[in-house]
Parts: sequence; C-alpha cells; structure tokens
Amino acid sequence: MLGTMNFPILTWITFLPILGILIILLVPSGKDDKGQELSKIIIRWVAVGITFMQLILAVIIYLNYNPAMAGVNDLKTFQFVEKLSWITATLPMVGNINIEYFMGIDGISVPMILLTAIICFVAVFPSFGIKKAVKGYFAMYLLLDLGMMGVFCALDFFLFYLFWELMLLPMYFLIGVWGGPRKEYAAIKFFIYTLVGSVFMLLVMIGLYHSTGSFNLLEMMNAANFRGDSIFGGINTTIRYVAFMGLFIGFAIKVPLFPFHTWLPDAHVEAPTPISVILAGVLLKMGAYGMIRIAFPIFPDAFGYFQTLIAWLGMISIVYGAFCALGQHKVGKRDFKKLIAYSSVSHMGLVILGLASMRPEGTVGAIFQMFNHGIITAMLFMIVGVIYDRAHTRGLDDFGGLAKKMPIYTGIMAVAFFAAIGLPGMSGFISEVLVFLGSFKSYPVLTIISGLSIILGAAYMLWALQKIFFGVIPEKWQGPWDPTKLIYKTDDVNGLEMVALIPLAIIVIFLGVYPNPILNLMTGSVNHFIEIMRPFVYIGGM
Repeated sequence: MLGTMNFPILTWITFLPILGILIILLVPSGKDDKGQELSKIIIRWVAVGITFMQLILAVIIYLNYNPAMAGVNDLKTFQFVEKLSWITATLPMVGNINIEYFMGIDGISVPMILLTAIICFVAVFPSFGIKKAVKGYFAMYLLLDLGMMGVFCALDFFLFYLFWELMLLPMYFLIGVWGGPRKEYAAIKFFIYTLVGSVFMLLVMIGLYHSTGSFNLLEMMNAANFRGDSIFGGINTTIRYVAFMGLFIGFAIKVPLFPFHTWLPDAHVEAPTPISVILAGVLLKMGAYGMIRIAFPIFPDAFGYFQTLIAWLGMISIVYGAFCALGQHKVGKRDFKKLIAYSSVSHMGLVILGLASMRPEGTVGAIFQMFNHGIITAMLFMIVGVIYDRAHTRGLDDFGGLAKKMPIYTGIMAVAFFAAIGLPGMSGFISEVLVFLGSFKSYPVLTIISGLSIILGAAYMLWALQKIFFGVIPEKWQGPWDPTKLIYKTDDVNGLEMVALIPLAIIVIFLGVYPNPILNLMTGSVNHFIEIMRPFVYIGGM
C-alpha cells in the first residue's frame, strides 16, 4: 500500500530535491563543440528531471488518496502516514523530550502538494533564462522546493517549523542575488517580515509543547491533552488569545493579509520571473494553510473570539488590493508586474473571508481558491516575464497593438486575465462563488462589499489588456525584437514558454468546467475541520 510506511512516498516527494542539489553541485564546468557551457545545460535539465519526478509522485498521491476515509477519526483522517522517533533525550527536571518525524496528508494537503509540484515544474522553464551563477540558482531553487513540499506534509510542529524556516534562506538569496535593481532592499524586507512572523510562531510552539508535552499537531488539536495548570490550559483565556494572534500574524504575513502585505509588491517586482511564479503560486498559500492546519484547530476558542475581525481583514484585503491594482494605471505608476502583485493581495483576501465564514462551502471555496489562484497567478507572472524578456520593460504605457505581433501570446494572456476576473467557465469562478455562498450566510454585508470588488478586478485587468494588446503598435516595436536583448529568439511565445503556459491554461479551463477532481478531495477533511471548530465559532444560517 502506498499509504503506509511500506513506501514512504511523502519522504521521497519532499527530499527528492536533495538528490538534484547534489548532482548540480557535482557538475563540472566545460563547453561543448559549439562553445556553449555544457554545465549550464546539464544543470537546467537536472532541475527539470527532479521536478518532473516530484510531479509524477504528486499525481500518484492524488490517485491513491481515498477521500472516503477522511474524517472518520484522527488515525484515518490522515493518509500516507510516516511516523518515526527522531530526537529523543532525558533531561534532569525536564523529563523526556521526544520529537517525531511525523508526516501525513489529508484532503486539505493533497491539493497543495499537487499545486507545489505543478508550479515548481513549470517554473523551471522560465529559469532557463538565468545566466548568472546558474549552479547556485538551481541549487537554491530546489532547496526552496524541498521546504515548501515539507510544510504541506509535516504533522509535527517542530518539523513543520524547520521546513517553514528552510524556505526563508533560498528565497532571500533568489531575490537578493538574481533579482532586479532594488533586489537587496526587497530581499531584506521579505526576510525581516517573515522572520518576525517566525519568532511569534516559535514562541507559541514552545508554549504548546510545555502545555501538551508533545509537538504532535494532532494531539495539540485535542483540548484534553492540555494540562490544566499549563500556560495554554483551559479555554477562552487571555494568554490563549495572545498566542492565537501570534500564530495568526505569523501566517497572515505570508498570505499576505492587510496590513501585513507591504513586503509583497517589492518582492514580486524585484524577483526574477520564475521566483515570482513560485512566490505567488505556492508561498502565499502556505500562510492560509498554516491557519487551517495549526492556528485555527489548536485555538478554536480564540478563533471564535476574533472571527469577525478576521472576516473584516479579509474584506479589507479584497477591496484594498483591488484599488491598489487599479492604481497601477495612474500615469507614472504603470507597472504590469506590480498590478499582478496587488491583485494577489485581493484574491488571497477571498481565502481569508471564506475561512472566516467557517461554513463547509466557504471553507471548501477558500481551499479551492488557494489552488486556483496558484495556477492563475503563475500564468500571469510568466506572461509578464515573456514580454519583459523581449522588451526589458514592464510599463503598461510602453506597449500597444501586440495582438498583431504576438497572437498566440495574446490568446494565452486572455485566458489568464479572464480567469483572474472570475469569468464563468474558468476555475476562479467556481472558488469565488463557493466563498461567497459560505460567507454570505455568516457576514452578508462584508460579502456584498467584497463581491462588488469583482467590478474593480474586471476594470484593472481589462484596462491592462487593452493597453498592451490593442491599438497601434509603438514604432520601436514595429520590427523584430532586438536579437541582442532576446533570451528566446522569436517574437511570439516559443516552444519552451508554451510547455510552461499551456498546461496551466488547460487546468484553468478544465477545473472551470468540471471542478470535482479537486473538490471531492476536500469534502471529508473540511467536514472534520468544521467539526473541530463548530462548538466555538459563529456559523450564520445554522
């Protein structure tokens, strides 16, 4: 059985990048007969091979996961479980310390593992344009991949925290070394914001350990395992509220949720295209995932206390992000990449609003929105990268009429833009409707305000589409793109770019027409999650 320790598939999918890193570091320098650096070619295709094998393992996990087993009890809620004693010690006056290597997944984890594998695979192809320190870049890339995958598999808080922190180092260097003109500023800002959140998480983790005697997340979700005289013993205490807010802020920074979002536009603008793809496609989802897996079920009483505030923050993020994206059309501020970055703040606000509803349809919609946003925003940032590689500018005013020059690119762009707007027939529409169905019963006024922001989304997306693709082509782009500045020697998208973009477009359309392959994964696990939360939260319309 793949779901047992007979084949530790979660260990394989998580740590497979280490094999790639070792191979990359051992690749010798050299050139082929045409003078091309052979080592760069080998390194790139090693990264493709490793991420493709991860994708195959993710598909195997998806096909072998049994949604019918989810929610039966704590032992069967999680599948593919791998549990071993890892760090053990007996200390005077402290007793036994036992940290486990505990991995397992449920219907909430599986879509995130599949998303991570897809995004890491497709983002390798735009990484072929990296010319500087290729060996270091791809080693950091695979290390980042390892950390992200581990977060979605870990069921021991200590192990979760290690994977969470492991991502910080490669992302810092990927932005700070291979980023744009203000890369150092953006990298340091990202590092400090994330580190602050991590410190909050660490302090709460220590308190939870002393309250339960374990780092096991499943044991922490059971109030009976908290000692009555411990710091987090009991319910509805001030210290539990403070601890919950510490965890919530740590995860909200990663989402990013207003007002903890200010690192995101700088990081996106300065990061190289493939790292922007991973940042928006996967890293932002980890914040919401941490809320679902750790903050909410461990402190359900505190969530109930702050539930309305969290719903308000979700609504504010939706509207604020949409207005900021719309503001990128102001003269002198028209940056295509920053527009997409602010749209992510808005769309991730939908996730928080859906979770705050604490209704099954809203929660399923929020998780589905995490998956959909990952796919759609990956398309959008790769599309920005295509035009930037050719023109070396992202200014919306620098283009016009590109539909005549790049018809295939225009078609792919239209799919991504309309998916981001939430057009019926695209996957984003399904998740948004589910979020609003759930949140309307709990918070009708906030839902109405959030729903009206769809108009703003249509405005800034369609405006950008019109500015770039319609009208008259500027004279400087009338002829072929300058071959001395091109990474890929073609006007329209080439084969390598199509390999990255077309699968994402297919996923967006397929799940927009038939979303059940993802929705069916979640139902049992979401119902189990709601059962944990139900005694402590407000569920409108019940």
